[in-house]
Amino acid sequence: MMSSLAILAASLTTVASASAHEITLTSVIRDFHVYHPDFQGPIANDTNYVSDTLGADGKPVYIGGAGTATTTGAANYNQWYNDTAGVNKSIPFDLLLSNGLPNPGGIYTFEDTTFFPIDGQLFGNETYLHNYHFTLELHTEFVYQPGLSFNVLADDDLIIFIDGRKVLDLGGIHAPQNGSFNADSLGLTAGQSYDFDLFFAERHSILSTLKFSTNIQFVPEPATIVLAAIGALAAFQHRRKAL
Repeated sequence: MMSSLAILAASLTTVASASAHEITLTSVIRDFHVYHPDFQGPIANDTNYVSDTLGADGKPVYIGGAGTATTTGAANYNQWYNDTAGVNKSIPFDLLLSNGLPNPGGIYTFEDTTFFPIDGQLFGNETYLHNYHFTLELHTEFVYQPGLSFNVLADDDLIIFIDGRKVLDLGGIHAPQNGSFNADSLGLTAGQSYDFDLFFAERHSILSTLKFSTNIQFVPEPATIVLAAIGALAAFQHRRKAL
């Protein structure tokens, strides 16, 4: 039989994922030197340099041949979202989405028009005002229900996959660009869970913008609710045993 702690954890996880007003998504940020061949390059829109489907490793598959307007081939691109000794350094980073309300539902947003999460960290700012040269990799999931949509404003590259299929491509080194998709157009089945994979790159020392706006309630949602309740129950059981 499941212990009372396990039962509580399972039930609270279900409740939290269905009724949170804030969603914490843990990503991985990788820092690069300014002299990496794919960073600090020419300003240009540059879409479709990765395949329409994710690779078996859950990473984008480069299809740009010897290079594109802003990329320099598969070997260098494959370093963007993989830890590579001497080339990049990585750190976890939490993105907090909130609906701005005390209750769940509605539109969840993350907005940072000066998105410099690793200033002074990892390789440092390298003579610049900010640490401009990094990527962000995010993997989460959601339960599809009709009416879900996702809007984003980003510079530079931002590519999103759902169920392993590319649904949004804002590739290139460019000023902030808007992108969006409606999940109803993707052939998903209501009530089923789907992977959501996002890949972002900040590649030039001009701007860094990242903004999400969505009614998707991603999973997992704040584990702190569950952990606090488990801790309280554990303490209560300990006190009972001590009596």
